[in-house]
Parts: sequence; C-alpha cells; structure tokens
Amino acid sequence: MTIAQTYLQVIQKRFKNVKALGDGALAQLEGAEFHWVYHEESNSVAVIVKHVSGNMISRWTDFLTTDGEKTTRNRDDEFINSLSTKESILEVWEEGWQVFLDALAGITESDLQGYVTIRGEKLEVIDAIERQMAHYSQHIGQIIFIAKQVKGSDWHTLSIEKGQSQEFNKAMLENSHEK
Repeated sequence: MTIAQTYLQVIQKRFKNVKALGDGALAQLEGAEFHWVYHEESNSVAVIVKHVSGNMISRWTDFLTTDGEKTTRNRDDEFINSLSTKESILEVWEEGWQVFLDALAGITESDLQGYVTIRGEKLEVIDAIERQMAHYSQHIGQIIFIAKQVKGSDWHTLSIEKGQSQEFNKAMLENSHEK
C-alpha cells in the first residue's frame, strides 16, 4: 500500500471518529438543550450543526472542480437559529456529513497531488482536507463542550470515564496480547 492510499484510509477513519463524537453528544440532547447559549454572542449546538453542514455542502460538492465557497451558500444564515426540532437538526447534520464523506471517499491517490480552490485561494488537496479536519474538529469540540455544560451530571462521557484510565489501559493491553 502506498503512503497516499494509507493517508486516504486514515483520514476517512479519523473523520468518521470525529463524526461519532458529535453523534454521541447530539444523541444526549433534547429540545431546548440544542438552543442553549451562554450569552447572545455564543452559538447554540443547533447553530453549530447548521454551520458545519453548510460548510460541508459548500466545500465538498464538486470538491475537485469548483470553488469550495459556492455562490448558493448563505454563510450568514447558518448563524441564525432556525432549526426548531431535534429531527431537523439531525437531518441537517446527516446531510452535511453524507455530502462530505461521499466526496472524501471519492478522492483518489492521484487527486491528492492536485489542487482545489476555496474562496479563490488555491490549495493542495491534502491541505484542503487537513484544513477541514481542523475546522470540523473545532466545532465538534464546541458541541461536546456545550452538551456537557447543559447535561451536567446527566452527561455520559464519550471517552474514558474519569478515574478509569488505568483500568482502560490494562484492558487494552490484555486485548492486544490476546490477538
């Protein structure tokens, strides 16, 4: 396997892991929790979902052939809290991820040597992918942080439980020796 093929496999896996973290946080929220904001300048989880999805659809529709900032995108609208139900929020979430993951899966080894344009800026394909990894991870982190604040003691961790690191590491070691 070439390094490019390895990269494409790894990056798809990493993005799916990032999505899974977001899925885990969104699953714990209900109703008004999606719309909670710390203050008027903050974004709610619903708004962050809308923004991430809008970005994904714009950037990854015809990723290799058109500018990633589509003329059809209304970025400012993404920051208006207009998604009212959990179902509509999750629908927008899944739509963006579907466009993105489908486009990512379609990238070939030779595509990695090419360029794309975002807002008129020419970027290497790998740079554009990594730029999105940073962007999406940042926003998923925000979603998780907000969800943890809203849920308080009802939050179910998406990682290793506090105080359980040694037990987790021990189990991982035992499992690796069994294989």
